[in-house]
Amino acid sequence: MYWHSSQRLGVRTVFTDRDLGNLGLHVPDDPQAVRARRDRAAIDLGVDPSSVLYLDQVHGTHVVDADAAAPGEVCTGDAAVSTAGRPLAVMVADCVPVVLVGEPERAGAAPLTAVAHAGRRGLLDGVLPAVVEALRARGAQRISAQIGPCVCAQCYEVPEQMAEESEQSLPGIRTTTRWGTPGLDLPGAAARQLEQLGVQVEVVAEDSPRCTLENEGLSSHRRDPSSGRIAGIVVPVS
Repeated sequence: MYWHSSQRLGVRTVFTDRDLGNLGLHVPDDPQAVRARRDRAAIDLGVDPSSVLYLDQVHGTHVVDADAAAPGEVCTGDAAVSTAGRPLAVMVADCVPVVLVGEPERAGAAPLTAVAHAGRRGLLDGVLPAVVEALRARGAQRISAQIGPCVCAQCYEVPEQMAEESEQSLPGIRTTTRWGTPGLDLPGAAARQLEQLGVQVEVVAEDSPRCTLENEGLSSHRRDPSSGRIAGIVVPVS
């Protein structure tokens, strides 16, 4: 059900796997079955299923104010932030899922949380700086981030021109795949960008294969477009 689960700073973070199943309503699947899986995860995590904010992700940089969204509302964006403990979810199937936690200004206050969907386009256009700025604007003092499973640098093959343009926009992102072709290092680029923004990046699930293309227990659009979406979910703990 979970590729990784951890608890820190008053929140629990999980990254799901294919044992739970597809959590994306925008891919071919039975919507009722998808909602049932989402409900199962929410109940297991101890929260009301209607309170979990899933986004309509469009590979952009817009950061949704989760606290302003009604229960069950679907907001368009590729990141979300909450100061009130709203459960947040981010879906991926090769892109980079990032869960962030910010320590509050006032002692004893609830932590600030955020999620981001950081694919190639989002990384290049600045979704991570946008979500970090949103957290800091709401008073986050120290921010840490967990990067979930995604396609690795040795497997993410792209055309030569795309590799060149990406490297010009975000130096260090270009790599060479295991086949000797042009590629991009999405998780490495995400980690470097977060660290440059002053965010502490925490390594998770070191003992579990984290490449979505190589690990058949994870969803990969490149390997199998019908595999659906896994999710990173962050919820408050009492």
